[in-house]
Amino acid sequence: MKYRWDKKYLYWGITALLVIIFSICFYYLLFHGVKIHDNILELVRIGMPIILGFIIAYLLTPIVNFLENRLIYPVLKKLSVHKSIKLKKRIRSVTILTVLIIVSFIIYSLFAMILPQLISSIQSIASHFPTYVSNFTNWFGDIRELNPVINEYLTQNIILTDSTEIVEWFNKNIAPNIKNLGNLATTLYNGVFSIMKFLFEFMIGIIISIYLMSSKELFSGQAKKIVYALFEENKANHFIRNMRFVHRTFVGFLSGKIVDSIIIGLLCFIGTSFLEIPYAILVSVIIGVTNIIPFFGPYLGAIPCAILILMISPIHCLYFVIFIIILQQIDGNIIGPKILGNSTGISSFWVIFAITIFGGLFGIPGMVIGVPVFAIIYAGFRSLFHRMLRKKGLPTETDVYIALTMMKNRECIYSNENHPDPSQKEDPDDQKKS
Repeated sequence: MKYRWDKKYLYWGITALLVIIFSICFYYLLFHGVKIHDNILELVRIGMPIILGFIIAYLLTPIVNFLENRLIYPVLKKLSVHKSIKLKKRIRSVTILTVLIIVSFIIYSLFAMILPQLISSIQSIASHFPTYVSNFTNWFGDIRELNPVINEYLTQNIILTDSTEIVEWFNKNIAPNIKNLGNLATTLYNGVFSIMKFLFEFMIGIIISIYLMSSKELFSGQAKKIVYALFEENKANHFIRNMRFVHRTFVGFLSGKIVDSIIIGLLCFIGTSFLEIPYAILVSVIIGVTNIIPFFGPYLGAIPCAILILMISPIHCLYFVIFIIILQQIDGNIIGPKILGNSTGISSFWVIFAITIFGGLFGIPGMVIGVPVFAIIYAGFRSLFHRMLRKKGLPTETDVYIALTMMKNRECIYSNENHPDPSQKEDPDDQKKS
């Protein structure tokens, strides 16, 4: 007699095994999270050249595709040139080399134009810093003399209260470092060594990216083959569609945000130069770079710039704050929507939520990629819940549920106070007849 497996017990066994595995993982994550975090960081450190290679290839692949599909292949088609495998490989090699040369030239040109100005601005700030502090102190003293109420409040509540804390902080943090200036050489050495190590890893990453871009169709085909081997055809098609959505979301958001930040940086330089604000190039670079971070970026860049300008000229600081507010309104309402559109598909609340959570977990990189990553997670849950609702024969539109109090036998019961039945809206034609 041949024994037959009962699928019900098999599913129960698999479910129990998965519960045990997830419980063990949760235990180690809860009580040994620091070790897991350190191990992940060590793996990232070891695989950094490969990670950089994937990032470089991912960012440059759209440019390679554009040159091949929009420029090279149309010309070959008009010339009636037969596209053989060898010819395609040669075209791919020439295209990748051309893209690397163009991108390197653009980066070098930007650094050649901006870096000397940045260095001179930083040197000027360092050399004139005591003068700026003296000007700010005199300006602050004039305000206190002209406003007795403010002077009394500052004297009683801020200056006398915080002076002891400032002295204690100086004695604990600054004084020991002044005595240990010998560690400065070690710090500088470690910084230079870290920079050289990153440049070495970056060069290896470029080499890896060349291999990835040269065989991107092969890697894509292998990935699809694995997907169709693991899942059924319908689920595999759904998975591939989701991956394409992920790709569109990342490329659309990151490329659009970079273009938007460049435009904002240029507009900031034009405006600050016209207003004769000190260190226009330095301020514009800070505003443009921090603008990559959604929502919080403009404020993160504007606050230190405003403090720097305030120490030099309070009236120019006022001009700068007003100009930045106007510039950010233009960016948020005109430039940003034109470039980005609704690339993420999430509301402002979820944008703030994503930036806060991912920024707290991964720092500045988390604040940059947090919005597109959360948009993908949000879209996945939305698709799952919509599919569950459709299986139950229920509507998926959110407007239907806003005024809903309960549902009985597939009939929606709505609140009559401030939320009428959306299906019972008065027809404009009936209004005209009445």
